[in-house]
Amino acid sequence: MQLDGMTSIVTGAGTGIGAAIARRLAAEGARVCLVGRRPEPLEEVHRELPAGSSVVCVADVSDPADVERAVAAAVELGDGSLNIVVNNAGIGPFGSIGDLDLQEWHDAMAVNVTGPMLVIRAAIAHLKSSTGASVVNISSVAGRRPFPGLAAYSTTKAALIMLTQQAAVDYGPDGIRFNVVCPGWVRTPMSEREMESVVELHGGDVETALGRVSRDAPLRRVADPDEIAAVVTFLASSASSFMTGDVLAADGGSTLLDVSTLAFQADGA
Repeated sequence: MQLDGMTSIVTGAGTGIGAAIARRLAAEGARVCLVGRRPEPLEEVHRELPAGSSVVCVADVSDPADVERAVAAAVELGDGSLNIVVNNAGIGPFGSIGDLDLQEWHDAMAVNVTGPMLVIRAAIAHLKSSTGASVVNISSVAGRRPFPGLAAYSTTKAALIMLTQQAAVDYGPDGIRFNVVCPGWVRTPMSEREMESVVELHGGDVETALGRVSRDAPLRRVADPDEIAAVVTFLASSASSFMTGDVLAADGGSTLLDVSTLAFQADGA
């Protein structure tokens, strides 16, 4: 068990990628503080994990007081130690710069950028005194390539990449590693809701929409949340002990492509 005896905190842990990360960390022996804004899904994940290995903390990562309380709960679970931080909570309002609601812009900044900063700031003293300290931030391929009509989400996820690398520089001398994962399309409740826009444009159903958004990626499919959780676990473990400031794409190869070259490929290839 790669993470035996370690303590972690995972934000956005109630569903999708966050829930998969929590399950994988627990399976590898870590204690997990499950953080999110809705108690019901957090409690559901909590019940799935081994007895005594997790605690639920209902909190909003954009609220400094909530964040301090969540980190304190994680440290208490770890009997005074905290080794792993996973900043996964995020929101993604639709809209280009000209038509995006300004409050949605502020909300995305608060959750996707300020939230991880607050969690890191609250956790940093505990990480400095812990062995194997690792922070993994969940960005997106949208943080590396712009996504049409997703100005706030793309901008905040790009900012999260720089926040990660800045922290890696500042806290590397303290032995704390910071890395970021950029998933492509992953089969989650959130992505399935987003597929409704593709269905409206092209018809079909959620399955055909997921096929459409992944059809030009080299692997020709979307990810399962467990596949992203495996990458996060690697970065949280000593297997990646000499990696910091890295940006890992887990996207089926979708960001490899120059889209203009697709004209040279037969349809359906």
